[in-house]
Amino acid sequence: MELQTDKMLASKEGGIGWMTFNNPARRNATSLEMWQAIEVILDDFEADDSVRVVVMKGAGDKAFVSGADISEFKERRNNAEAAAEYTRISESARAKLANFRKPLIAMIKGYCLGGGLAVALCADMRFATEDSRFGVPAARLGIAYGFEGLRKLVSLVGPAKANEIMFTAQRIGAEEALQTGLINRIIPTEELEDTVRGIATTISNNAPLSVNASKVTIKEILKDQTDRDMGMLDEITKTCFDSADYKEGREAFMEKREPVFVGR
Repeated sequence: MELQTDKMLASKEGGIGWMTFNNPARRNATSLEMWQAIEVILDDFEADDSVRVVVMKGAGDKAFVSGADISEFKERRNNAEAAAEYTRISESARAKLANFRKPLIAMIKGYCLGGGLAVALCADMRFATEDSRFGVPAARLGIAYGFEGLRKLVSLVGPAKANEIMFTAQRIGAEEALQTGLINRIIPTEELEDTVRGIATTISNNAPLSVNASKVTIKEILKDQTDRDMGMLDEITKTCFDSADYKEGREAFMEKREPVFVGR
C-alpha cells in the first residue's frame, strides 16, 4: 500500500486494522491528500481477509479529527470548479467509510468537530474519553452539512437534538454525547486504547460472516421499508447457515472450546 501523504497512517495487528489521522499540528484536520489516502487504506483493509475490524483514531491527545483543513481552502477551493473537485474527492472517501463492509470503530480523544464528526458518524461504534468535545460549526461558517452526515446524526440523536446541534453550532461534552446516543461509551483516557483494542479483538475473534450479516441487516433496518433489500438479507442468512464457520461454532460449543473462524 502506497500513500501519497504521511498525514494518514495504517497498520495491521492481530486481525485489527488501525487507521490514524496524523496531522496533530492542525488537530488532525483533514486535507485533500488525507481524504485520498483514506480510500487507499480502506481498500487495502477490505481486500485483506486477515483484517476483520478497523479502528480509526487521531494522532496525539488533542483531537480525533477537528474538521477540514481550512488553511488549504484558499488554494484547493478558491473557485466553484476547484470546490467541486474537492467535494468529489472528500465525498468519495466519506462514501467509502459509510459503505465499508467490515466493522468500523471510532476511538475518540479530544475534539471531534465538523467533518471529523461526519467521519466518526460513519463508524459502527464510537468510544470517547471524558474530555472529548463534539459539534458541527457549519452555521458559523455559512456552509451546508451533507445529507448522509445529517441522516446518521438524526438516526442517533433524533431530530430535535440534531436541530439543536446544527442550529446553535455549539459544542457538547462527552457526557451529553453519551446521553443522546452519539457515542457508545465514555472511557478514561488512560484506558481508552486498551479498552478499544479489547473490543476490536473480541469482534475479530467472532465469525466474520455473522458479524457482517448483523452490520448489513442493521443498516437495512434504518432504511425506509420500501428501500429495504429483503432478498439480500435472506441470502446472507442462508450463507451463514451453510458456512464452515457455522459448523465450527456448533462443534466448538459442544466441545467446550474457543471456535476458530475462517470467514467461509
